[in-house]
Amino acid sequence: MKKQLIFTLALLVTLFSFGQKKELKTLEKAVKNNNFAEAKAVVTTLEPMLDSMDDKMKSKFYYNRAKALYANGTGNVADFDTAFNDLNKVEQKYVSDLAETKKFVQNELLVKANGFYTGGKYTQASSLFSMLYKLVPEDQSYLYYAAISSVLGQDFDSALNHYTALKDLGYTGVATEYFAINKETGEEEVFDKSTRDLYVKAKTHIKPGERETKSKAGEIYSQITSIYLNQGENEKALESIKEARSADPSNSSLIVSEANVQLKLGNEVEYGKLIKEAIANDPNNTDLIYNLGVISNQSGNKADAEMYYKKVIEIDPSYVNALKNISALILEEDAEIVKKMNVLTNSSADNKIYDQLQKDRGAVYQKAIPYLESVIKLDTKIESIDFARTLANIYSVVGDSEKAKALKAKYEL
Repeated sequence: MKKQLIFTLALLVTLFSFGQKKELKTLEKAVKNNNFAEAKAVVTTLEPMLDSMDDKMKSKFYYNRAKALYANGTGNVADFDTAFNDLNKVEQKYVSDLAETKKFVQNELLVKANGFYTGGKYTQASSLFSMLYKLVPEDQSYLYYAAISSVLGQDFDSALNHYTALKDLGYTGVATEYFAINKETGEEEVFDKSTRDLYVKAKTHIKPGERETKSKAGEIYSQITSIYLNQGENEKALESIKEARSADPSNSSLIVSEANVQLKLGNEVEYGKLIKEAIANDPNNTDLIYNLGVISNQSGNKADAEMYYKKVIEIDPSYVNALKNISALILEEDAEIVKKMNVLTNSSADNKIYDQLQKDRGAVYQKAIPYLESVIKLDTKIESIDFARTLANIYSVVGDSEKAKALKAKYEL
């Protein structure tokens, strides 16, 4: 009786294994013929049998399910996610073209992800970059691009997860860049090493060189800190930036980030110390000094803001944003003068005050004019039309009607 029972069970296992192989061949054939609807139906039949499959059958199942779900790039985002996980479960020794398939899918999705990104569809781009990272986990740059895309798509929870993962991985993004000068244009161009060497050998490029790119570690910590601040998690933001600074104490952008956090927490004394440290550390960094101007203005310290903007312009007279901000800051004085004028009466004493305030307005306008003129000279974009309109109005007020007329004609005001 026992022998009969053992024989029966063995027969059932054999039949079950035969059924798996048959269904698996059906799945392989459907995938090969691009019949993905049929393939998905067979997948449903095979899924309950997974636990009883050997390693070879499991690899073939995961490989073909991945191709069925990917469906030559026509599958949905959820299916892509499962497909990428499946491809990472496949053992190379059982599927000869696994590496080739992974590379093909990687290249296809990278094109799609870049298309979404350049088209402003940042949420979709982030999803695809995240999937690319799952497909090729050794390339952490995909996770970095997923984080950037999430920020641009205002999905800050996802961005925080991505940036935190990058921090935990110790990602810096530092890579070797190979460059050479294009003889025809005189411009520097960046290539991979073999392409650069080929162009230099062909004598279309000269002065080859290489350098390491700047670390993105500071940026990653700063983004984590900014997200925590936006979420009202000020203490977590401070903890994050202090952790970053302990790893890179001389990083100017991190010093400014900590200063910003301290300001939000109301620690003005600590804020002031950090600001001085940042300037001493990098006295000619226009981006840094400009950011200090922005932070000072936000904190209500207009005098410091104007000082920092002026310093930026001294170093780089073409720094448009500093020119825009200082002109706006100066014109805020005009608004304050107008408030004072509006509460005056018609008394002789108030009329004298009014006349003085009118002179003060003229002085403010004269102070703002050079900055506004520089803005519209350097920035010809449509966004500058408001600055042109303001300048035209100021010209009219100060009696320079010819300039006002010319400016209105140029910008069709």
